[in-house]
Amino acid sequence: RVKYPRHCDNLVYSRVMYHAARSQFPSTVHNYRISEKPPLAISPGTASRRMSNAPPKRVKTVAAAAGIVVREVPTTPIEGQKTGTSGLRKKAAIFSSGNYLANWVQALFCALPSDEVKGSSMVLGGDGRWFNKEAAQIIIKIAAGNGVGKVYVGQNGYLATPAASAVIRTRKAYGGFIMSASHNPGGPDEDWGIKFNYSSGEPAPEKITDKIYGYTQTVELLKMADMPDVDLTKCGVSKFGDFEVEVIDPVSDYLDLAKKVFDFDLIKSLLTRSDFKMKFDAMHAITGAYAKPILVDALGADPSCCVNDVPREDFNGGHPDPNLTYAEELVKTMFSEEAPDFGAASDGDGDRNMILGSNFFVTPSDSVAIIAANAQSCIPYFSGSGGLKGLARSMPTAAALDRVAVSLGVECFETPTGWKFFGNLMDADRLSICGEESFGTGSDHIREKDGPWAVLAWLSILAYRNKDVPIGGKKVTVEQITREHWEKYGRNFFSRYDYEGCETEPCNEMIRHLRTIADSAKKGDKYGPYELDFADDFEYVDPIDGSVASNQGLRFVFADGSRFIFRLSGTGSSGATVRMYIEQYESDADKQNLDAQEALAPLIQVALETSKLKDFTGRDSPTVIT
Repeated sequence: RVKYPRHCDNLVYSRVMYHAARSQFPSTVHNYRISEKPPLAISPGTASRRMSNAPPKRVKTVAAAAGIVVREVPTTPIEGQKTGTSGLRKKAAIFSSGNYLANWVQALFCALPSDEVKGSSMVLGGDGRWFNKEAAQIIIKIAAGNGVGKVYVGQNGYLATPAASAVIRTRKAYGGFIMSASHNPGGPDEDWGIKFNYSSGEPAPEKITDKIYGYTQTVELLKMADMPDVDLTKCGVSKFGDFEVEVIDPVSDYLDLAKKVFDFDLIKSLLTRSDFKMKFDAMHAITGAYAKPILVDALGADPSCCVNDVPREDFNGGHPDPNLTYAEELVKTMFSEEAPDFGAASDGDGDRNMILGSNFFVTPSDSVAIIAANAQSCIPYFSGSGGLKGLARSMPTAAALDRVAVSLGVECFETPTGWKFFGNLMDADRLSICGEESFGTGSDHIREKDGPWAVLAWLSILAYRNKDVPIGGKKVTVEQITREHWEKYGRNFFSRYDYEGCETEPCNEMIRHLRTIADSAKKGDKYGPYELDFADDFEYVDPIDGSVASNQGLRFVFADGSRFIFRLSGTGSSGATVRMYIEQYESDADKQNLDAQEALAPLIQVALETSKLKDFTGRDSPTVIT
């Protein structure tokens, strides 16, 4: 396979066109070898000169659309480009080879109504991982070739996923491309991903992703604008005929929105206290670009509160997943004798979060419930009549939020995993705050889960609870807020076991085994000390449009409300991740202080025995325990 030097951006265009032509006309296309050593000089015209010397069949000039030349580049379909819950994810080496990315982007434009695309504006950005810069140039040229009028691009190709949603909504764009594999590792040998969000800022629905997949199986031509690469390092507008690319500050739109949602003066009163300390770990990922402008410049926090806040293409060799395993550095800090009052981390693309207090961890299920319970008093966006329309959680998420909804007298929805399922409810004004146990929390201010939003929400609660506490007085802590919540609503003990990188087929066999058990299960069946209420494969009927999502997770629910759930995750780029969820409700305050693993041990054993997980996967222990 021909390799190219990734620092040479304008080679990407020639390389895409070359591989397409060679696969279509192998006998007539010359083998232009691209050296792995940096060339002495390659001008923007070099690629086009090479193409003009090639056989006339391989690239066809079809139009001068929007004042630029558009060429039809032959290509052939590539297998395995089915878009999942969070877009298309594969290894970066796959995306960066041949026409892999170009085919998917062209298939997307084929799936969209051409009359709507023509002259529209779109947003582009990502989490800063390896290949994003080159991918951005490919996407821009195909967007121009398919009639898009303007592309807004985050400076350096940066846009956190929640910020991309905010930019789409603020600038009234038709949609946007997000280049990210979320919480998965980055680098030439790691993961890469892409997804498309619509004008509301939410991920494209299945009816569109299914159409994209259909076109990836038939795509034969790439519509590429013949234009030079765009300098993404400087903010400003570049014009190519009637087509424009505007490089924007990746933070400003999001920060402006955050100021409308939260009381920045209230939060600032907390962060500037001499007796309050915090740590935010960006994990060398995209929120590093947001941490200082928001926490330090806008809210007055000490700059030392931001750690690992320089985005790296390989996330500094780490795994940017904010949990107790991968955010090890922050966990050590927060569970030390001199721990700060508050700690938080965010993931690769900034849509997930982890919340910690001094020597205390808040589960994501508890976090969203506590935010919802305090939102109307602590966050201006939710104050006043009608400020909190409804709540929602993904099915595997513990039911702590349900109890808050009952107390507040609002609806609470249980949806499949995937943020897109919350979008319809938000657009119908039936949902304000929602969350997933997978460290995703957010609200209807945008249409994506939002890591920085969750951090600011918790800082708002802490600031409100401590506004009358004098400097040096006994502060209200994260742990105190959480324990008071348990006393009022009860505690939902929760844990998730992740078995990452398993062989796919044995995992599928295990799911079939569990489905067989669930299909024949009866109310009253005994599973160890637990009496079954029901077992099923979760199905969701959207209350807004009536669409049905089936086979969303096998759940075994018992008479006392305890349950275990199994599902396969679709957020990785290879292999399978088995997720096992365990939940048990406890109303007795004397029993709420148990360690979660201790409290859940009997139910965990029942789940493992029922699933025969070890027999199917060969795994003795999980990769990650939450």
